Amino acid sequence: MRAPGKVNLCLLVGAPRPDGLHPLVSLVQPTDLADTLELKDPGPLGSDEVVCAGVDGENLALRALREFRAATGWDGPPLRIEITKRIPIAAGMAGGSSDAAAALRLISQASGLPVPDDVPMRLGADVTVMLRGERALMTGAGELVEPLPGAKPPLIILPIDAALGAGEVYREFDAHDTPRTPDELAAAAEALRHGVFEPVNDLEPAARRLCPLIDRALQALRDVGAEQPMVTGSGPTVFGISDDPEALAFLRHAYPRAVAA
Repeated sequence: MRAPGKVNLCLLVGAPRPDGLHPLVSLVQPTDLADTLELKDPGPLGSDEVVCAGVDGENLALRALREFRAATGWDGPPLRIEITKRIPIAAGMAGGSSDAAAALRLISQASGLPVPDDVPMRLGADVTVMLRGERALMTGAGELVEPLPGAKPPLIILPIDAALGAGEVYREFDAHDTPRTPDELAAAAEALRHGVFEPVNDLEPAARRLCPLIDRALQALRDVGAEQPMVTGSGPTVFGISDDPEALAFLRHAYPRAVAA
């Protein structure tokens, strides 16, 4: 099963709510760059197992299986899932969240039960939008997802040899940047429903302060003529709109993991 990465073609952020979560308005676009999840024969553990090279500690996909069982009471046989990673880790592309969403789809198929509405949000805001895996408007704190029509733009994605945690980026944003007002967020969401949006990521300044390598990558995209170069999510991955194979080939000299997606 494919677990696509995502870019945020826009991401507007409000002040934290009493529960600590930030209200958002975002246009989320799945990418062709994707992880792959496969169901395998159960291992010797006698419990659900997720195997993913390069991910230390408990994988979010394993937690997704446990949350599904707890919410539904399903006591079917243990599942063993192997993940082939292609989406960079801690890169702002929702790779872990998309893996968790795909794991929920797999256990839903195995059990014949639908995914309970409250499970994805308990795993993180991006899991809800990645459960559908389609271009969407994300509002609330990420729990409200509306499919949005529109063609997928051709993308060049530049993974950077750095990692940023979403929590640290949001803390930096709260300390130094101005959040959107509720009225601004509501107006932006309504504009997006009509296909109008500003290609801006409110978390980009915070991510750039925490990871100066981002500036060089953004400039590299500008230099090859990519349109609207910006940070996706909490970064540090950057992307631009381009279908130029020569631009991609040139970028790969400095960014070997650059990919058209």
